[in-house]
Amino acid sequence: MLAALVLCLPMAQARASEGYAFQEVWAYLMDGEEKLMSASFPVTDLAYFGAGLNSQGKLVGIPKREAIRDFKGRVHLVVAEGGNYALTHFCLSPDFPLRKELIADIASAAQAYDGVQVDFEAVATKDLDNYYDFISLLAKSLGGKRLSVALPACSVEASDRFGYARLAKVADRVIVMAYDEHWSSGLPGPVASIEWCRATAAYALSKVEPSRLVMGSPFYGRAWADKNPSRAYRYSGIESLFAEKGISLVQRQDGLPFVEYTETVKVKLYYDDRISILARMDMYRASKVSNIAFWRIGQEDPAVWEALTPRLDSSQGESH
Repeated sequence: MLAALVLCLPMAQARASEGYAFQEVWAYLMDGEEKLMSASFPVTDLAYFGAGLNSQGKLVGIPKREAIRDFKGRVHLVVAEGGNYALTHFCLSPDFPLRKELIADIASAAQAYDGVQVDFEAVATKDLDNYYDFISLLAKSLGGKRLSVALPACSVEASDRFGYARLAKVADRVIVMAYDEHWSSGLPGPVASIEWCRATAAYALSKVEPSRLVMGSPFYGRAWADKNPSRAYRYSGIESLFAEKGISLVQRQDGLPFVEYTETVKVKLYYDDRISILARMDMYRASKVSNIAFWRIGQEDPAVWEALTPRLDSSQGESH
């Protein structure tokens, strides 16, 4: 494995000298982590994360655009809601006043930005048409500012719940979140393997024209352990544990018994470094992907920035 890594290094260095010229290089930045952003990063579009919805469906947590005044590219306000299906339903359905009010709030907040990105992941199947209508209405309210939508990765029609093709007709950019191939609650594996990303990009390109498609790429890694001792125990299970571990010393705190023992855990960590990120960029370039996005600034191998060279003309894929 070490020999293979050594062989890869000269190739990666050679590719870095040639540059990785994408039409647009997007990167996500968390509110409060502005110090991690450098004006030298070859980023054309910064997705500022982000505003969210409170329990009443009102827009809250809007970052202050002036906090990143040194960045010269486009800055997009990210509006995210990732876990509450009921709240999303009430915000998207035309049967409630929340939708009209939320669109107006987003349009008002967008005045300080070059665009808006909607990242609603908790959308029930019955609300997908309402989501499309919401995006259509929001696009009309933004006065020509760019509108992008962040969508889950898929490689077959059956899993394309949101409808890449029809959303690309009303949004200026479709951001495909091509990561979390393997999730923390599942089996260990890469966050975004090259072949999985290739299949995801191929499907996306079959539905969205290259100028409007942005393929997401992770900077982060994930770890899995072969066992997790955190659980609730029946008394019979505790007795079995004592026998298995040879536990004999029982201590008490305020009259309640507890024990301490050591557990050996094997951990497997999958992550990305400069070499793997550039290999993924190689694949995207070969697949005719024009635009990429990184989640997120502060999690990366810093050496990756040296190899990325965006083409800074903004003529491709004008907004509606």
